[in-house]
Amino acid sequence: MKIEFVTATDEVVTAEAEPGDNLLRVAQAAGLPLEGTCEGQMACSTCHVIVEPHWFDLLHEASEEEEDMLDLAAGVARTSRLSCQIDLTPELDGLKVRIPAESYDMSR
Repeated sequence: MKIEFVTATDEVVTAEAEPGDNLLRVAQAAGLPLEGTCEGQMACSTCHVIVEPHWFDLLHEASEEEEDMLDLAAGVARTSRLSCQIDLTPELDGLKVRIPAESYDMSR
């Protein structure tokens, strides 16, 4: 499957993924600035992405914990999600997400 990430500078980075992969790990493997400080434990918002509206409706609903973490993220939009909470399914082949301009990976 293919996943498209749009960076803050409008560069499109296409990554290969398999069903069952986690979006945060796919982004990190592609060298994108999603830190994921808490390693998917929903204790931070450093893996925040903005999902294109068409794709947003295909995702499972965000949990209350995820919504709480998104309240702390910079640059949140209506279709914001934590990438650590998106497990890829075959229906998400072609998924397109934007990396917010405020994203910065401190480990780089």
